[in-house]
Amino acid sequence: MGTGTGTGMSTERAGVQDEPRTHPDSGLARRRLWQLISPTLPVGAYSYSTGLEQAVEAGWLTDVAAVRGWIEAQLLRVHARVDLPALVRLHAAWERDDLAAVESWNDWLRASRETAELRAEDLGQGRALARLLADLGMAPAAPWAARSDGCWATLFALALRVWSIPLNEALEGYLWAWCENQVAAAVKLVPLGQTQGQQLLGQLSPAIAAAAAQGRRLDDVEMGGGLPGVTLSSVLHETQYSRMFRS
Repeated sequence: MGTGTGTGMSTERAGVQDEPRTHPDSGLARRRLWQLISPTLPVGAYSYSTGLEQAVEAGWLTDVAAVRGWIEAQLLRVHARVDLPALVRLHAAWERDDLAAVESWNDWLRASRETAELRAEDLGQGRALARLLADLGMAPAAPWAARSDGCWATLFALALRVWSIPLNEALEGYLWAWCENQVAAAVKLVPLGQTQGQQLLGQLSPAIAAAAAQGRRLDDVEMGGGLPGVTLSSVLHETQYSRMFRS
């Protein structure tokens, strides 16, 4: 994922801090979250490695410890400072039916992607999720299904609002789904054993919690971050001779 810089955009902090609405059937909301973060969700997440493939090719990631460091760094330096605070604000905007704020934060998030591949990954999955949600009867997603500039978090936040999924649970679920995809890519590429992959997911749990907590509390001016190594890996991956993944 790419970086973003802090902006002067205002957000209703009360909307960010308020407790999420409780669904009449909290179990249904939880199951909807499971559906949204499932690796079987047909949005093509399995086809992206977010630069990990090139990092393995370059010899930067040769064992489970190196992969753990690579993933943890992105959780704490990118997701916690870019994706999650944007997701919080997008969720608040959808809750208020503030479409202007939705557009503004979607634009900010799209502009934070530093390479063509990272932008294509975000927008490709965003459009796929918009189409899926529209097909599932979510009317507000339909206009986004016809667009090519909707970010993944924008449509993810819409699903949270329509399905009344608690925001705090959703933030960790969002990160878990990304980590699961990264670990699956590492199992194939490094390669790692299946048991090592499961152990790695367990080891990443504290970083997921820390990133979610940080992403919830950032002010607008504190948003933005990135990792030069991930950016370089993404750029080099565009011309990598042989590859399995699209990013």
